Amino acid sequence: MNLIDFASSPLSLLPPLVALSLAIVTRRVLVSLGVGIVLGAVLLNDYSLGNALGYVGSTVSSVFIEDGGINTWNMSIVGFLLLLGMMTALLTLSGGTRAFAEWAQTRVKSKRGSKLLAAFLGVFIFVDDYFNSLAVGAISRPVTDRFYVSRAKLAYILDSTAAPMCVIMPASSWGAYIMTIIGGILVSHGITEYSALGAYLRLVPMNFYAIFALLMVFAVAWFGLDIGKMRDHEIAASQGRGFDKDQENDTEEAHELNEELDIRESEGGKVSDLVLPIVFLIIATVASMLYTGGQALASDGIEFNLLGAFENTDVGTSLIYGGLVGLAVALFTVFKQGIAASEIGRTLWIGAKSMFGAILILVFAWTIGSVIGDMNTGKYLSTLAQGNINPHWLPVILFLLSGLMAFSTGTSWGTFGIMLPIAGDMAGATDLALMLPMLSAVLAGSVFGDHCSPISDTTILSSTGARCNHIDHVATQLPYALSVAAVSCIGFITLGMTASVGISFAVSSVAFVAVCVLLSVLSKSKMASCQNA
Repeated sequence: MNLIDFASSPLSLLPPLVALSLAIVTRRVLVSLGVGIVLGAVLLNDYSLGNALGYVGSTVSSVFIEDGGINTWNMSIVGFLLLLGMMTALLTLSGGTRAFAEWAQTRVKSKRGSKLLAAFLGVFIFVDDYFNSLAVGAISRPVTDRFYVSRAKLAYILDSTAAPMCVIMPASSWGAYIMTIIGGILVSHGITEYSALGAYLRLVPMNFYAIFALLMVFAVAWFGLDIGKMRDHEIAASQGRGFDKDQENDTEEAHELNEELDIRESEGGKVSDLVLPIVFLIIATVASMLYTGGQALASDGIEFNLLGAFENTDVGTSLIYGGLVGLAVALFTVFKQGIAASEIGRTLWIGAKSMFGAILILVFAWTIGSVIGDMNTGKYLSTLAQGNINPHWLPVILFLLSGLMAFSTGTSWGTFGIMLPIAGDMAGATDLALMLPMLSAVLAGSVFGDHCSPISDTTILSSTGARCNHIDHVATQLPYALSVAAVSCIGFITLGMTASVGISFAVSSVAFVAVCVLLSVLSKSKMASCQNA
């Protein structure tokens, strides 16, 4: 099938922009993504409806089958979602979720404490962003519900700790992937003064968006910086509205995604019934990542080493192994209580079914991602950064461009793959001293755009982990993401002008404090107006 090349045409932006606009206006994610997919198919096939339908069919099938075999990455994520859904349901059946919530309530004494608990868990569980969002959501949701924290606030905490932590931690799926790309860039430009790991560690303090997004989460949790629609959700939650059982205003898709699990909770549950499956899941996932990475090293005749194992690991397979171990331990906790097998089977089905909505959205998101890739949207956007530009402005330009690309395509990893080599080539052609600042700008911008995009799988899974309406999560997170992006722009402008990490970090820190003060003023004024009304 011969597709039209849109690499140099602004029309390549049309399908993602239409899908994003419709999702925000109509709040119907699946319909909006479907319109974007069909529009892209028609454009790629020169307005031939027959060819467009054939293209859509083959693109959807590629989500499941690739190169004559199963698409192992996509199906691994689907499998992990189903396993985690079943495990979460078993945690409820065993009474472990309720026991943990009661235990936490005796130690977490306030609404602030419940938000901080979720934030700290998000920071410490950094192996993978999918795992982070779903696992931390399962652990934190009963506690935040008890203190009437809105699901939108929990989704924001999950999303704004998952990707930022993964992108600055070498021992994560993100870190391994990024170091692989950076290693190739260093070799191609003859840079030998530091290794891929050394370059990665040097990039961390320059990743202003990731650092200040994490700090913003704790500022929002501690000071109650609730602005825009987040304030409305928090007020509704404080009145006991906005949770699963009271979602009468949600769309049909959101209702399916947020359906309350009708599971009988055991009276004999213990905190260990929740903690043990989660702990074993984490241990098994990390061990599997090291094992699959070690196998890859051995097949290439390379001696095992920790960094090499993480660089070559099979993340999808590792998540499946971890999920199976976690599910097995969860099954043990309910079997030891003598719960009937019929009740366990029913619970497993409810848990799996609770993930169907998220899986359906992911399938649509993956499909439109393929369409956007064929439209060469990323290549078109990358051309906007090239030309006669003062090198000092390149870091902030790359930050904004990477953000736009990740927002339009819904993938930070795809943006890394396209923009990091481009940033390396641009630095090589202008000033090698700006190599690391420009690479860090791409990493930061990719996470920023990913946070704002309704079609990002990380954003979708954060909504799933919090059991929050997806568009509510996107709308409530956006003001915080834009605030941190503004701080990051100041940091990258300073970094480009001074080439000093210390000065740029100090300047952006001052800007961050100023933004927090402004948000505090806005939050208090909104509260006062609500009380007066």
